[in-house]
Amino acid sequence: MNTYELIAIGLYLLLMVLIGVYSYRKSSDNSEDFLIGGRKMGPVVTALSAGASDMSGWLLMGVPGAVYLSGISASWIAIGLTIGAYVNYLLVAPRLRIYTEVAKNAITLPIFFENRFRDKTQLLKIVSSILILVFFTLYTSAGMVSGGRLFESAFGMDYYTGLIATSFVVVLYTFLGGFLAVSLTDFIQGTIMVIALILVPTVIVLQLDGLTNTFAIIEGKSPNYLDIFKGTSTIGIISLLAWGLGYFGQPHILVRFMAIENPKDLKKARRVGISWMILTVGGALLVGLFGIAFIKDFYPDQMLSFDNSKPQAETIFIFVSRILFHPLIGGFLLSAILAAVMSTISSQLLVTSSSMTEDIYKAFINKKASPKNLLFTSRASVLIVAIVALLLSLNPQDTILNLVGNAWAGFAAAFGPVVILALLWKRTTNLGALMGMIVGGITVLLWVYIPHDYKELYEIIPGFFLGFITILIVSLLTPKPSAEIEEEFESVAQKVKALD
Repeated sequence: MNTYELIAIGLYLLLMVLIGVYSYRKSSDNSEDFLIGGRKMGPVVTALSAGASDMSGWLLMGVPGAVYLSGISASWIAIGLTIGAYVNYLLVAPRLRIYTEVAKNAITLPIFFENRFRDKTQLLKIVSSILILVFFTLYTSAGMVSGGRLFESAFGMDYYTGLIATSFVVVLYTFLGGFLAVSLTDFIQGTIMVIALILVPTVIVLQLDGLTNTFAIIEGKSPNYLDIFKGTSTIGIISLLAWGLGYFGQPHILVRFMAIENPKDLKKARRVGISWMILTVGGALLVGLFGIAFIKDFYPDQMLSFDNSKPQAETIFIFVSRILFHPLIGGFLLSAILAAVMSTISSQLLVTSSSMTEDIYKAFINKKASPKNLLFTSRASVLIVAIVALLLSLNPQDTILNLVGNAWAGFAAAFGPVVILALLWKRTTNLGALMGMIVGGITVLLWVYIPHDYKELYEIIPGFFLGFITILIVSLLTPKPSAEIEEEFESVAQKVKALD
């Protein structure tokens, strides 16, 4: 690693730790402050935190690499995600923020499910907590692996050194400052990501003497790179667009909506968040697309390795950043990848900790726990989850990483339909929600692990829609909710309407 790059990365990591120390002083009263920031987040921090926690290393490596190899036909996933994020802000965010507060001030998704449906069996909370605990521990482990691999591939450092460095800093600021630290660091990380993904494609175009020449070089290599329908199929397009369904069921994103101070600020958060998403995802697409012309024009001797190797293509952002910029600026740009990785790890770590504290410890072990006791348990949970995830990261197995790769679909199918119908359909019943959650989650697992001829169809589609239909059918076949639940639902609906 170049000395200037090391300085830039070091300053970035130091800033993350300082934010953790600052947040510690603001989040030491109770577990609600630690786990959800006391519902005091502003719209801009909420928007960038939601975006940064969503976009992991795939944004700066996976997306540019996919576009470099296949052209703009790889952009369907970006379109699907942007549409899904917008609808999530529009339909889910305001209702969830208001409903979680009305429903006995629920600060986690499982507690919201239990309070919303008056689930005296606690099965909804148990099932959703288990899903969060298992999948997010694996998800966190995968993020740690990504951090280790980044240091290994980009900086030439030992994998374990990168793994420990990434894990230590993330765990430290999450342990100290909880939700506030995670949100503030996400804000910084989101800012770094958007600057990097605007700057890099802009400089590439300037080096290639403008857009006209850039597109001419790309078309000269293959016209298919500029055809959004080439290199994919109808089912492939539908599957990529369906990634947008995932937003309705991701706990680490939904908790951002629950934490905003004023529900009226969600409109501003939506504008900021979607603008940020368009700039970052669009920038990532352009890095891969313009990278085709950059390699062909300036480094034709390296075209073979980039064109025939997916891992090599995924380093196009790193390659270009190091060539076009001074090492100090290049180090800042490389820290954007680390920012994407760390923001996701910290969010998943905190959500898993909140499930252990509120949904398991407080619900089943110590129902009369004091605020200080819950705060201690929250911090201890961060360490426990981090240690387990780190141990899994030491010798990552393909089976674990493959499971994590399906976690987006698993959460979407298990939680997405329940969240949507709990917020939008007052006829939804406790049993309907439980059965829909189980059917959606199991469908994803069966679709992935049982051999069949329809693997091209992304598992989120059958999982989400079977879960959705199950909730509708079971709810209609079971007694309708009590008058108390219906009145609460109508109260929330009126409050949401008053926001417009």
